[in-house]
Order: sequence, then C-alpha cells, then structure tokens
Amino acid sequence: MPAPDTQTPIPVRTFVQRFSATRRGARLARLLTAHQLTEWDHPYGTEAHDAVVLVVAELAANSVLHGRVPGRDFALFLACDDERGVIRIEVSDTHPAQPVRTVPALDDGHGRGLLLVDALAARWGVTDRVGPGKTVWAECALGKSTVGS
Repeated sequence: MPAPDTQTPIPVRTFVQRFSATRRGARLARLLTAHQLTEWDHPYGTEAHDAVVLVVAELAANSVLHGRVPGRDFALFLACDDERGVIRIEVSDTHPAQPVRTVPALDDGHGRGLLLVDALAARWGVTDRVGPGKTVWAECALGKSTVGS
C-alpha cells in the first residue's frame, strides 16, 4: 500500500476588486496591486513586483481609455501561485472591442501599452467573460524574492 501524500498544497492567494472606469480607478488599481504584492512577500524593487505593477497599470489604463462603457466599472483579479512561480493578472471590462497591439511611430506619445505587457509578461491574452466584454490577462514570473537579503 502506498504511503499517503503528506505534502500540504500551497494555496493560491488571490485579490479581487472592482474600480470605477476612470483615471483615478486605474491609479488605485496600480497602488493596491503594489500593496498586495508587498503583503505577498514581493516588495517594491523586486523584479516581480515592478513587472506586475507595470502590467496592471497598462491593462487598467487600457480598460479605462479603450474599454470604458459609461456607468460600468472594470475589475482586477490577481492570483499569486508560488508553486507555478507566476502571478496572474486579469483586467475585465464590459466593452466588446478586443485590444490591438500596434507599433507606434517614434514620435507618438501613446500606443506602447501592449508592447510593454508583451515585454514584461511571460504570456498574455484575451478571453471572453460571462456577460458583456472581455478579460485581458497576463502572467508574470515571480523570480526570486529578495526578502531578507
């Protein structure tokens, strides 16, 4: 008879919050993400923290600028999976248009958000959601934490 598995599974820690589809809501999403990452032992200045905060900032800004439907919020979901070594980010809005990655001209002052997400995330994509709209998701590698170093 095989011995029972005595390892305790590592839980996936999550954070979920809805925000107003405004610049203030996008800023708050970024700030709360930074706080939550610190709570999950991925403090400011670590590679994982900085990458995740930038990805959330870009996806939240895109949701507010391009995915805004008057009277509707956007939602942020974070999942820290230490076993897989990733933090999953999901930003959901109610606008049906899919995000489009563009290559802006050198003198354009905008249009680089998804290029940044592509550079910082291990992978990202778009899925339908229950109800109207879509969810843009990304997964960032955790890397090594510098807590206690």
